[in-house]
Amino acid sequence: MNYKIAILDLYDGHVNQGMRGIKETIEKFGLEHNINLSYEVFDLRGKGEIPAVSNFDVFISSGGPGSPLDSVGSEWEKKFFNLVESIQKNNASSSDKKYLFLICHSFQIFCRHYNYGLVCERKSTSFGVLHAHKTEAGIQDKVLKNLGNTFYIVDSRKWQVIQPNPTKFFETKAEVLALEKERPLVPFERALMAIRFSEEIYGTQFHPEADGLGMRHYLLTDEEKKKQVIEQFGEAKYLEMIDKLDDEDKIILTHKEIIPNFLEKKYLLTNQQPTY
Repeated sequence: MNYKIAILDLYDGHVNQGMRGIKETIEKFGLEHNINLSYEVFDLRGKGEIPAVSNFDVFISSGGPGSPLDSVGSEWEKKFFNLVESIQKNNASSSDKKYLFLICHSFQIFCRHYNYGLVCERKSTSFGVLHAHKTEAGIQDKVLKNLGNTFYIVDSRKWQVIQPNPTKFFETKAEVLALEKERPLVPFERALMAIRFSEEIYGTQFHPEADGLGMRHYLLTDEEKKKQVIEQFGEAKYLEMIDKLDDEDKIILTHKEIIPNFLEKKYLLTNQQPTY
């Protein structure tokens, strides 16, 4: 049987490592599990391309540049949320569930549109290899199952989602799975870093598709990013980040676990094996 994944490209033509990471993760998952898996890329922000829900099993929506507030009412965002609504309608009436994973910018516009929390600008940009912390729900969740209660992430955000809306979470039975690192010395709220919106829709405010290759590219070749990390954390921390990019228990582990475990929910558990 052939399985198809739609990748929504929200980078609007900006150079990035995210699309490579998403594609390679899908390809590796298909090979490792001997699944006939293919993907198609839709340039949503740049060209207004959007997939038909009936043609795909899984949808992965990328990160992207710019403010998650500026696109309100734009044509590409209208198409995006029409797609989301179609996925939700399908899942409410069909046993053939469609799955959606939201990364960073996609996560932020989703939270803003459906009022899961406050979307606002950070005091300073967060970039680098940082920590996230599981909530009680995250400790139990299958997508985060092999990560420690504190785990490493690749973060790249000028914006953030904070202040979860309890009414919305209660109504939809969504759960926060991970929070931003603890910062006891500063009076800022911790961002919501991962949410299970439903059994079929997940999102992270960090980049689970990121790997050592992509981060090394940014940290060694992007002078702006290098300067940003050094100014925020110091040169010793910058060098430590580079040194740890190949550690199997850090971002490599996060890269190996989150999106593959999400794909497993669809392709292994619902199609080939009994459910949990």
